Amino acid sequence: MDSVRTPDSGTAEPSDTPAPPALGRKVVTAARWSLINTVVMRLGNFATGILLARFALGPAEWGVYGLAQTVLLVLLSANELGVGLALVRWDGDPRRFAPTVLTLGAASSGLLYAAIFFAAPTVAGLLDSPGASGVLRVMCLCLVIDGVAQVPAGILTREFAQGRRMLIDALNFVLSTAVTLVLAFAGWGAMSFAWGAVAGNVAALAGCALAAPGALRFGWDPRQARALLKFGLPLAGASLLALAVVNVDTMVVGSSLGQTALGFYVLAFNMSGWPVRIISEAARRVSFAGFSRLADSPQALAQGFSRALGVLVTGTVPLCVLLGGLAAPVVHLVYGSTWVPAAAALPWLMAVGLVRIGCELAYDCLVAAGQRRSLILVQGLWVLALVPVLVVGARLGGIVGVSQGHVVVAAALVVPAFLYALGRAGIGLAPIARACAWPFFAGAVMTLVLLTAKWLLGDGTPALLVTGAAALACYAVCVLPSRRFLLGSRTPETA
Repeated sequence: MDSVRTPDSGTAEPSDTPAPPALGRKVVTAARWSLINTVVMRLGNFATGILLARFALGPAEWGVYGLAQTVLLVLLSANELGVGLALVRWDGDPRRFAPTVLTLGAASSGLLYAAIFFAAPTVAGLLDSPGASGVLRVMCLCLVIDGVAQVPAGILTREFAQGRRMLIDALNFVLSTAVTLVLAFAGWGAMSFAWGAVAGNVAALAGCALAAPGALRFGWDPRQARALLKFGLPLAGASLLALAVVNVDTMVVGSSLGQTALGFYVLAFNMSGWPVRIISEAARRVSFAGFSRLADSPQALAQGFSRALGVLVTGTVPLCVLLGGLAAPVVHLVYGSTWVPAAAALPWLMAVGLVRIGCELAYDCLVAAGQRRSLILVQGLWVLALVPVLVVGARLGGIVGVSQGHVVVAAALVVPAFLYALGRAGIGLAPIARACAWPFFAGAVMTLVLLTAKWLLGDGTPALLVTGAAALACYAVCVLPSRRFLLGSRTPETA
């Protein structure tokens, strides 16, 4: 693995990494704050989504929002050229090279916004959604805001300051939700999401600037800029490919099946992302920084990745099984009868969500281990295989066919490719199998209990509650043997 160099020196500086026990405490504390933050924010977004879907917006408007959000996410993956990760990964004081990072990020995001502003009508037309042009122009203002906010946010991530991040995210949520709801009930349609996102991002930028004072200082050092771009551009490419994997289906559905079908698909995909966003997002706010501290020791990295994967999978499997097995009654109960067609795609998308959690953790681990070339190859292979499969799936089976196409590509190609890349980084199959064995076994038992109870009791709301409780109880019992491993108890192989 290549040594990690600071941008203003030719050799790696002595690491200021804390001792392992101190690092462990910081990671655990940060992970706890991050999980609380993510759960609270996602529950708030969940409640907001219910209000909008039931009383303000229909499937077509959700479809326009989904397209605009997809374009924004893809552009966000490239808007700071990947150099922001240097604030987390490089040794030394990040404030020495933060001004160059800020200049690069602000310049690239400004150029990207100018490009999407003029290209918005063309992009919306290609995606068979002409009405999305104005929404795109407003929502993509977040590009410029993000290009500036990445520096203080990166410093907070490096310092494991997730308590401060929670306050910032709460400010973002309150303001963006208030603006979105007011505009949506005033009849602004999908544009309400766009202005809400802009308002929330402005608030987050202000909060990050206050939480990391002195971070918003522009500067330029050509030597630093060359080192940053050499480090960041491959990561930006891999990130762009990763987001293409997640969002290409939106473009396929929108261009092939229309805005109404896209609205149903976006709702189902968002539901399938609940476990990903609640659990994986919380973990990823500390995983890259944690893996980066372990990257010089292959054995420590393998053990850290295995335990992190075990915790994520254990927490995610029951959510995926519940939402997949009870898709129709859950959609009807939460969003109303108008949205029930979305339930047909949900079981398949829950399987994809579980794969995404493992792949995102592997992504962070491979970046920390310096395996950037492997990442780009895996992500590129994923996109190349996914596009034709999703197009065929859309034509043959609508949104269900698209969802099934995701599962086929993930199981047959993506998981083996990531396992191979992890093996090259020194993480073999044995620790990964150990991390997943008990959760997968418990998930299979839970699925049998869920289907049996559903067959016996039906789909009514009381039956739904009883079925879910029984299935969760069985899962908890079956996964108990893995508790020592998940809690990090010392064993002969890890002592």
